Amino acid sequence: MPRTTPKIKPTVSIIGAGRLGTALALALTSCGYSIQAVVARNLGHAQKARRALGKRALSLSATQLDELPPSQIFLITTPDDVIASVARQLAKSQKAQPAGRIVLHTSGALSSEVLRPLVVSGFHTGSLHPLVSVSDPTSTNFREAFICLEGDAEAVKVGRRLVRDLGGHSFSVEPRNKALYHAAAVMASGHMTALFDIAIEMLGRCGLSGARARRILLPLIESAAKNLSEMGPAKALTGTFARGDVETVRRHLAAIEAQSIPEALAVYVLLGRRSLSLASRRKPRAPASARISKLLKLSSKRNRK
Repeated sequence: MPRTTPKIKPTVSIIGAGRLGTALALALTSCGYSIQAVVARNLGHAQKARRALGKRALSLSATQLDELPPSQIFLITTPDDVIASVARQLAKSQKAQPAGRIVLHTSGALSSEVLRPLVVSGFHTGSLHPLVSVSDPTSTNFREAFICLEGDAEAVKVGRRLVRDLGGHSFSVEPRNKALYHAAAVMASGHMTALFDIAIEMLGRCGLSGARARRILLPLIESAAKNLSEMGPAKALTGTFARGDVETVRRHLAAIEAQSIPEALAVYVLLGRRSLSLASRRKPRAPASARISKLLKLSSKRNRK
């Protein structure tokens, strides 16, 4: 049988060598992409990212965008607030280079509209936002991750190819819905972490160390996540609100109020209302729901004074 020649992967430059930028650089390198340059605000950070790659690549500071090579794909992985500025600088520095190349930013909240200066310079533009929590770039895995794509047709087409090579799954939202989409992601990840921290604080008031509290709570979270992977939220809901345990809710509220943890109380009341709503999908008009709702309302009133 004739041997097929493997397709040569596009060249890539990454502007923003933070955790996500470095993680993407490492993952794309392992997929056969050639990373030509990494850029960071601080040259030392760019050099650190280049060393992690273990391959030849330019390491540049944010003031050296004029020295970027004419890569086929540029990934802007900077904080949201500087993407527009980077787009303007990149459009200026690359205006003499071939048209038709791709620029993708990785903001979850911004659409590709922020890259408009690059469209004028002949680039295809879009956004590529991985739904992955990146704490350590060297151990981040994009396999099976869902990655949101948006932009013009050619940018989305290239984005899908990147996602496929990373082993992830792509999906899209309308540009006008990017901020709402991202807020949902923050709810499920960043805010979940904040909620976990509140639970650790509450166990701390019970005399447990932070490390011990984490070990105790993590299997509980994992079991809840497993339930959610197998069924919808209404069926996955367990515990006090699912059962309609009025007196248990009363004791919870009294205990939290006695410890003077206002954030925990506010979150308990807010999520308690949502839990009641979920429980009502399984047991409409459950008698306990109205009584629990009243307890939550009274607690909220008391603690607004």
